[in-house]
Amino acid sequence: MLRNMVTSFLRHEKVTTTDARAKELRKLAEKMITLGKRGDVHARRQALAVIRDGDVVKKVFSELAERYRDRAGGYTRIMKAGYRSGDSAPVSMIECIR
Repeated sequence: MLRNMVTSFLRHEKVTTTDARAKELRKLAEKMITLGKRGDVHARRQALAVIRDGDVVKKVFSELAERYRDRAGGYTRIMKAGYRSGDSAPVSMIECIR
């Protein structure tokens, strides 16, 4: 489930999900962006093992890696979005920092 979610997150740069999933997604997404910043073949293969779409991997290694080249970490932001109707689970929106 997290592999699909990190692929969607890196494609659209924004996802709305529960708080617990957003916190776990942050760990994996920041690791993928850090691999993109490394930029070597081994890092690309490690990213391909997690991200399910080759086009998203290209985006991480070109666009996102260049955007965060001078940033040491903290590429994502989690904002509380209220509660989900039905089961009242706390919902958050996670997005890439510009």
